[in-house]
Amino acid sequence: MGKKYTVKAGDNLRKIAKELLGDAEKWEAIFAANKAVIKDPNVIQPGMELEIPEDKPKASLMGKAK
Repeated sequence: MGKKYTVKAGDNLRKIAKELLGDAEKWEAIFAANKAVIKDPNVIQPGMELEIPEDKPKASLMGKAK
């Protein structure tokens, strides 16, 4: 299970993804995990409580250590 994050003024999904998941491109994972709360990914409001999914390694990278 992921962690909770309360949206602050000035936040957007890309900023939250960069801060919490280390990659702004992971905003789609946050959006997907919060479709019941977020109707439009471009419109989030301060005070919204979002579920932040766990950052899982990509399957293609697993088991490739040399």
